[in-house]
Parts: sequence; C-alpha cells; structure tokens
Amino acid sequence: MTSRTRAIGALGAVGLTLSACASVIEGTTQQIVVNTDPPGADCGLYREEGVRIAAIQKTPGKALIEKTKNDIWIVCVRPGYQQATYFNHSGVAGAAFVNVIGGVFTLGISTVIGAAVDSSNGADNKYDSPVTLSMVANAPELPEGPAVLPQTFSAPKPARNGPQQAAPPPAVQTTNGETNGGQQGLR
Repeated sequence: MTSRTRAIGALGAVGLTLSACASVIEGTTQQIVVNTDPPGADCGLYREEGVRIAAIQKTPGKALIEKTKNDIWIVCVRPGYQQATYFNHSGVAGAAFVNVIGGVFTLGISTVIGAAVDSSNGADNKYDSPVTLSMVANAPELPEGPAVLPQTFSAPKPARNGPQQAAPPPAVQTTNGETNGGQQGLR
C-alpha cells in the first residue's frame, strides 16, 4: 500500500466520521432561555401547529425542546400587561456545514448520509436563544391583556424572526362621532 493510498483512505475515514456531525455536536434537543422585561411573566412555547411544547413559569427561565424543522412561537403573559409574542424560526445549525466538508473528502457520500441523518432527527436545526420579550403595560384605551397562557396558539407566519407585538385593535367609531379607544362595541 502506497502512502498516497493510505492518505486517501485516511481522508475518507475522516469524512465518514464527520457525517451526521450535527447529531453528535449539536444534539437533537436545545435549551431556549426566555427573559421578559419586566421579569415574572409566564411563557409558553408553541409549534406551528399550535401545540404547546413547553412552559416557563415566572421568567427568566428556560425550556428544553426537541429540535425540528418547525418554527416556534413564544407567548408570554403577565397580569397588568399585554400579551407578548416572539417568532423563533428554525434555522440551520452550524455543525450541519461539517457534513459538506466531510463530503469533500468522500466525494459527496458523507454529505448525503450526514445530511439525511441530521435532517431526520432535527440535529441540523437551531432556534434563537436567549430570547427577550418586552412586556407592554395595559393602558386605559386598550383591552386588558390575558393573564393566563392559551392552551394552543397559532398566528400567521411573520415576515421576520423576532418579537411580534400584537397591534392594538383599531378604534371603533361610535354613533355620536367619538372613538372608544379600541374597545369593542359602542358606548
């Protein structure tokens, strides 16, 4: 066996070792740290399907979640404050790129194997952490925010990742020409 053959064999072994690297380096779970300003809010983490996957009582706190291709909504409530939401997009973990590097040495074989393994178990995904949500105090002209987390949550996917403060409802024109500051119904 020539030294060139040994070198090629060693590079191939390294490439195959690096396949599915995100599974080894990043794992299939992730802790998401949630902070609120002010602290003390209850927060729920919901998948795109609306199912709650974790809850945090009294921020700051953290939740261990299974990584998937699905995005997560973080919803926080606190008595005296409006509900705050954060859209946490499921992005690509840095270790997923090691599969590509391994593929260079194995003529693409480990790239296909590694990407398939990492993608099937969620290891090639990651979420923002830590996440900080600003709570907006209730105002007299706004309806009071919820004090209890919803059992399920769904909302349209926003154009960007990050905080998604709900807009206050539009002011309703009353029959006497006054507005009621967003309160439903007429005065």
